Amino acid sequence: MSGQRTPHWWFDGSPPPFWAHLLTPIYAAVTALRRFCYRRGLRARVHPGVPVIVVGNLVGGGTGKTPLTVALVEHLQRAGFTPGVASRGYGRADAKTARWVEPQSDSAMVGDEPMLIAARTGARVRVDADRVAAAQALAAAGCDVVVCDDGLQHYRLARDVEIEVQDVRRRYGNGRLLPAGPLREPLERAADCTFRVLNLGQPAGTEVVDPSVVTAAAGQEWPMWLDVGNAWPLAGGRGVPLAVFAGQRVHAVAGIGEPERFFVTLRAAGIAVVPHVFADHHGYRLDDFDFGSALPVLMTEKDAVKCRAFAQPGWHAVPISARLPEAFWNALLERLRPAA
Repeated sequence: MSGQRTPHWWFDGSPPPFWAHLLTPIYAAVTALRRFCYRRGLRARVHPGVPVIVVGNLVGGGTGKTPLTVALVEHLQRAGFTPGVASRGYGRADAKTARWVEPQSDSAMVGDEPMLIAARTGARVRVDADRVAAAQALAAAGCDVVVCDDGLQHYRLARDVEIEVQDVRRRYGNGRLLPAGPLREPLERAADCTFRVLNLGQPAGTEVVDPSVVTAAAGQEWPMWLDVGNAWPLAGGRGVPLAVFAGQRVHAVAGIGEPERFFVTLRAAGIAVVPHVFADHHGYRLDDFDFGSALPVLMTEKDAVKCRAFAQPGWHAVPISARLPEAFWNALLERLRPAA
């Protein structure tokens, strides 16, 4: 099954179609007016009364925001904070209804990414199309810092720290605004962000990083590696190292923004991948897995939270964890504590 893909001209150097050239100035004018209104105070920003960290990107598509959000929450918990996560819950049913994400929640009602974040961290997670209301609810529930997942363009929510996430392979693509290019906002918007995190998409220690990339200066790039954990059986049982599947053919399932990143990770572990790409936030059914051969199935955690109710033996979730330099966490806490 084919998933939704970003337009090829965003990243492959080919010219955008004529219609995209026509629509881009309209998009640019609307976004510029919106930014102007908030910067000049013509539209009010609202702060929930506790520090707010916003994680987002300037480009459309997946860049690794969810692994970073999980890492942020876990690190803040270890530092003594009680973080909560505000999310729109993209792709969920009844999107107008605000909900708390609980262990027994239906992922179709709260969204796959919020469900994953809640399961991994145990933190309070609130899904609401109004991120200000979500942040206020988290503060009222006792959270002393709010992490906003994918809210860089949600200007109404005042924030103390902004983190832009980039994919190392794609960067800003052709540098054009939507729909001629992948940019949600002009490139100069990146200079406003407190931190810029560069998703290297590889386990720590497997890539050589130019030392100039790692700086302590605000707004400079910080590398983020993605480490692979044990594969966990969806039907229950103990996790097994990914190396167990080395040399085998497996059905690899990915309904994420950049599915190829998951397939590359499996191939790097010596696994022969039979790829199955689904649309981002796809709502799975059992018959989606009628692949015609009884091979093991490996899928992302984001996909797995939507498949547990009908999971079969041999289906495994492959967790990914973000790792960043210790200096990044020190710099983040230095900026966060004065706001607390």
